[in-house]
Amino acid sequence: MPTDRADHLPELPCYLNGEIVPMREARISPFDRGFIFGDGVYEGISFYGRPGQTPQPYRFDQHMARLERSLGETRIANPHTRQEWRQIALDLIAAYADAAGAVAQKDSKDWPQDWFYYFQVTRGVALRDHPMLEGLTPTVFATCLPMKTATAEQRAQGVACVTADDFRWQKAHIKSISLLGAVFARQISFEQGALETVMFRDGLLSEAAASNVWVVKNGTVMGPPKNNLVLEGIRYGAVEELCRQQGIAFDLRPITRAEVLAADELMLSSATKEVLPITTLDGQPVGTGQPGPVYQKLYAAYQRDKDALFNA
Repeated sequence: MPTDRADHLPELPCYLNGEIVPMREARISPFDRGFIFGDGVYEGISFYGRPGQTPQPYRFDQHMARLERSLGETRIANPHTRQEWRQIALDLIAAYADAAGAVAQKDSKDWPQDWFYYFQVTRGVALRDHPMLEGLTPTVFATCLPMKTATAEQRAQGVACVTADDFRWQKAHIKSISLLGAVFARQISFEQGALETVMFRDGLLSEAAASNVWVVKNGTVMGPPKNNLVLEGIRYGAVEELCRQQGIAFDLRPITRAEVLAADELMLSSATKEVLPITTLDGQPVGTGQPGPVYQKLYAAYQRDKDALFNA
């Protein structure tokens, strides 16, 4: 008889196909195309909180636009409206409070303020066959857990990264749940005690395993162009706007490996990292080997951008 192998999961809630259920009890069919083919897409949204206030999503509409683009590219129907996606997150946060027995502590400094909302949509359940079958009901899964952010030490000292060739597929702009390539890429840095793997395709910078990468030279912030070889992180738009606010030059263009190695500063960006300085790459210092002035300006501006969610 099959045994339940989910008993190591925490007794916390998740969302599955219209219901909030304990993680240990969530079940999908083994014929789900997400399980068999990785046939689905996902999003991850930061929800920031303040004591006594409803958590607010960061750049929610931009996340929704990217979700809609990914679903359109994969020909999967969007099962929810934007407001429904937002409400699922808020319902999960409330359910987390109930499960953790912390409802009375929502206003305390110990209550998690920031949340990471992960959700994915697969094509649905069918007998195994490669074509994009029509008429299936998409499978929807979501979690909303306290966000694990960069530590104070990482922000003060920067982080170490390593480089590798980008061996992934040619449609990196789709936020696909087929992430084995990213798993391999992240394992490279993990085994070397580094935070991320900065990747190059044909000698040009693409991205990191789970982050976008930014190069600073002579005061200009540069990133790879938006195309099918790079997943356009939501912070692409955020970094550009923050640079404009701070009077920092910004440029998207092909960036060579030599330019990356000669950078004054390097930065990562993602939902959980926000913006984070790389100070060591392949064992060598980046610039001065300390977080630089452009990073400092962008990080401070990013925090003000988050505060603005509660001042509207």
